[in-house]
Amino acid sequence: MRSLKIGIIQQHNTADIQDNMKRLADGITLLAQQGAQLIVLQELHNSLYFCQEENVDNFDLAEPIPGPSTDFYSALAKQYEVVIITSLFEKRTAGLYHNTAVVIEKDGSIAGKYRKMHIPDDPAYYEKFYFTPGDLGFHPIDTSVGRLGVLVCWDQWYPEAARLMAMQGAEMLIYPTAIGYAANDDEAEQQRQREAWTTVMRGHAVANGLPVIAVNRVGFEEDPSSQTPGIQFWGSSFVAGPQGEILYRAVEEETTAIIDIDLNRCEQVRRWWPFLRDRRIDEYGDITKRFID
Repeated sequence: MRSLKIGIIQQHNTADIQDNMKRLADGITLLAQQGAQLIVLQELHNSLYFCQEENVDNFDLAEPIPGPSTDFYSALAKQYEVVIITSLFEKRTAGLYHNTAVVIEKDGSIAGKYRKMHIPDDPAYYEKFYFTPGDLGFHPIDTSVGRLGVLVCWDQWYPEAARLMAMQGAEMLIYPTAIGYAANDDEAEQQRQREAWTTVMRGHAVANGLPVIAVNRVGFEEDPSSQTPGIQFWGSSFVAGPQGEILYRAVEEETTAIIDIDLNRCEQVRRWWPFLRDRRIDEYGDITKRFID
């Protein structure tokens, strides 16, 4: 059996960046000692989710890649011989920034990076103020543990992104995430939103015959602008198998976990359900249009 031990860290962040990073390092150490081969961190894991407000001073949080954070996580990857997926606020130059996932190989080198392509702009999620849409395309990243289809948060709602990763040989889909409840939504609406979030990614797993790993942050974070009551990040990080089956799902609290994925079974599922074989690629030209009138 070709299997992979995937470690996830679902963390509640504070304004203390060094403490956030120290706790992530402690989690990476623990998971590596328990046998994790791949460790996935949540979106923008070093800091609070600063996109709740539009504030130019928050650009001070951005850094180059490679840079201090990649050096920090690369040292851990090399020490423990694990592949780590990080999520960083990338500064290319003044006025040009990205929401970027960096995949660090177990020898500490940077295996590749992915710049978030779909950028939301909603109350408390003012990401268009901070992030230029990605320009690296949808391409898997080759590592010692497999070919990883790394995407970021808002990308998880778009089946096109998952499909393009699958079409290029991705062996799994991975989504570092920061999503939570709006305080003015009642409990029923909150649960509908969380279940929609889980369901759409389980659909990507089924449609592409690939496991999905989604790692969300957790806990309440205030809105510094006081325009909204803040965000209660719902956690619920999960791993789904290639038929959408839930292999693991976290609750709404800080969590570290290791999940085994049977990659041979993933290949077998794609033999049973050969969706790539039966795609009508001769009829999909209109998919590149915004809308068909």
